[in-house]
Amino acid sequence: MRGGTRARWAAGAMAAALPLAACGSGTGAAGGSVLSSSWGDPQNPLEPSNTNEVQGGKVLDMVFRGLKRYNPRTGRAENMLAERIDTTDSRNYTVTVKDGWRFSNGEPVTARSFVDAWNYGAALRNNQKNAYFFGYIEGYDKVHPDTGAQSADTLSGLKVTGPRTFTVRLDQKFSTFPDTLGYVAFAPLPRAFFTDHAAWLDKPVGNGPYAIESYTKGAQMYLRKWDGYPGPDKALNDGVTLMVYTDSNTAYTDVLAGNLDLVDDIPASQLKNVGSDLNGRYVNTPAGIIQTLAFPYYDKAWNTDGAREVRTGLSMAIDREQITKTLFRGTRTPATDWTSPVLGPAGGHQPGLCGKACEYHPAEARKLVREGGGLPGGQVRITYNADTGSHKEWVDAVCNSINNALGNDRACVGNPVGTFADFRNQISQHRMSGPFRAGWQMDYPLIQNFLQPLYYTNASSNDGKWSDKHFDALVDRANAETDKATAIGLFQQAERVVRDAMAAIPLWYQNGSAGYSDRLHDVALNPFSVPVYDEIKVG
Repeated sequence: MRGGTRARWAAGAMAAALPLAACGSGTGAAGGSVLSSSWGDPQNPLEPSNTNEVQGGKVLDMVFRGLKRYNPRTGRAENMLAERIDTTDSRNYTVTVKDGWRFSNGEPVTARSFVDAWNYGAALRNNQKNAYFFGYIEGYDKVHPDTGAQSADTLSGLKVTGPRTFTVRLDQKFSTFPDTLGYVAFAPLPRAFFTDHAAWLDKPVGNGPYAIESYTKGAQMYLRKWDGYPGPDKALNDGVTLMVYTDSNTAYTDVLAGNLDLVDDIPASQLKNVGSDLNGRYVNTPAGIIQTLAFPYYDKAWNTDGAREVRTGLSMAIDREQITKTLFRGTRTPATDWTSPVLGPAGGHQPGLCGKACEYHPAEARKLVREGGGLPGGQVRITYNADTGSHKEWVDAVCNSINNALGNDRACVGNPVGTFADFRNQISQHRMSGPFRAGWQMDYPLIQNFLQPLYYTNASSNDGKWSDKHFDALVDRANAETDKATAIGLFQQAERVVRDAMAAIPLWYQNGSAGYSDRLHDVALNPFSVPVYDEIKVG
């Protein structure tokens, strides 16, 4: 989407040293057919168009189903509530919603459920973080202008044409538009969301296989299986208790002690032991996640031609092979482009695109940093969220590598922020003064999703405010292209613009990892590195 798309910022393992009071089972792991899983408090209220980070996304992916759903094995966009989505020109779409779907409060899911939700998400007055996801729908400039107040209440490109049909008119051709509709920003909303918004925020109501039963911030959320769920992916357990953690090692040891059923990211310090500790109850699978270092281009010191050389020099000062081998033990792979291998060559992944700039060359690194005018302020401080041990370990390793390469033991230091929510708030407020951790988890397996949300001018997840007119023009051309192969080729050209500017430093591709107790069976992670909760069996 022009201007951005939904951001799934990868929080990493979020765990807390809190009493594990699971619903209906006293303390310890959840009882009966309810499982307990590590989690972190969401940054924002759980509105679908206002959730752009992983922890809130986990909940919404359990509570909502949209027109499309991404296959938990392949990531392929498949019809869920969409009976069909028709177009003859890749600009005008007719959507037919399947009959028989309801929200967990009994309301029917209709065409209006989608249109009202999308209008709400797009409106400037509602201040939704994922508003730009609706940026290609005609009339967006009126409901969400770049400056001034909105002059319309609804998107002119959305029309309800029947109880189960509506039309979407885009402001230009966008051939892969239907594939984006599995993202939860496009989820339907019940009338209760609008008639008693405060009550809905206290206890969100959706149409997915689970319903939220209770939530205590800083402690836990309990989601029960919704027995009336009409979809094909009914929950195979009775519910999930999401336990808030602020230390990933605590979550891991709680799994070992039987106090927690599932930790969905293994701390780096435990990777050497996880196989034996859990007797094989360990999942390690490729995921659409890339870790990068982003930069604050709103700080003039980082937005010069010399700074581009400095960024490239810093990239060449990072020994990715050594760090991924010794610290991550097979759960990370050195990044050589800005997307993910899960796309495959046909999907646009270009292995080796970064070339020498993503290899360890300390002498060249020193030369580039010197020629670029030196480190801004004389030192780089890598900002990261400290509520997981994993980030501190790799940030320290990256800084050690940079310090060794540059021959200066104070060239790079870590700058921890207490919690993921605080970290994201500081980023959103443009308070970064140097590089910061930028883990990106794909929303859908398209090259567009790795590029446009992060690097398009004023995109909703372009936190560093990097901007390049040539990149933007290539993205616009790619989105308007009806031939998929041609579109991918244009996105690949756009990625080369990112490379030439070293707009962000690619670090490594990330696998999804999870460990679980002997109570659980059929534990799997989807290509987004999120547990497929509805398929987990307990007992």
